[in-house]
Amino acid sequence: MFYTLFSAPVMRRALLLICIFMISAVGTFTYGQTVEEPDTTGDNLLFRKEKAGSAIFHSAGWGLGYRFGKNKTYFNKKMFEVDIVEMKSPKEYKRVNPNFSNSRRYIYGKMNNVYLIRFGYGVQKLLNDKPYWGGIEVRFFYYGGLEVGLAKPVYLYIANYTKVGEQIYYDITTEKYDPKIHFPYRVIGPSRDIDIYGKAPLFRGFGEIKPYPGIYAKLGFNFEYGTNNQSIKAIEVGATVDAFPKAIPIMAFNDPYHFLVNIYISFNFGKRYN
Repeated sequence: MFYTLFSAPVMRRALLLICIFMISAVGTFTYGQTVEEPDTTGDNLLFRKEKAGSAIFHSAGWGLGYRFGKNKTYFNKKMFEVDIVEMKSPKEYKRVNPNFSNSRRYIYGKMNNVYLIRFGYGVQKLLNDKPYWGGIEVRFFYYGGLEVGLAKPVYLYIANYTKVGEQIYYDITTEKYDPKIHFPYRVIGPSRDIDIYGKAPLFRGFGEIKPYPGIYAKLGFNFEYGTNNQSIKAIEVGATVDAFPKAIPIMAFNDPYHFLVNIYISFNFGKRYN
């Protein structure tokens, strides 16, 4: 099953990311023009190596990235990258149990928290140079490589009811979410009465993480601003496609995902050196 940009919640996230990019581009361009000092090195000096970290915000979550590589020429870069991003479903909706005054929010139907770790290689090609005094340098890029999706089961706090005379008591247990027995309302059964109290701590279930190997591709545009050639300050916008031979289950009442398609914006900071 495809998880694509074209559902309404994801489109809203996409528009929000575009707005953030436009505002950030104006602000960072102004900052680069008024604060940062120009290079004192000659324009003909090419820094062969570079590395940078990034904060990534995409249409299904957020993450962190790291790149390193070499500038073969001024016009082309060969780069390696590592990304760690979370991946949510557009069907997720947080709710609380009104039967408890201090219940915790949870996402009904969510089976797994999913995180992707990507290892890739790519190329950046210069489209628009910037003058020595500043401006914006534009590069087109494409990356691809291997990845692994990590699916951690979701655990919930469950209220177990016991009736003693006319009084009803409950105790809280921690259980892995099971769509066959856990519902967003009190269930009165032959063996026990239960109700979802809320989401259990995130660390529960780490010992049950399942890997899902896959591949990914990424393309987009890199906008570098500022005047110091040794300092990397850039905003990047692009799209990613993640593909998995074995589908990843996220929500209980939806098909698992073989493909994940998202747009993203990232803020990159690093340095160049020889």
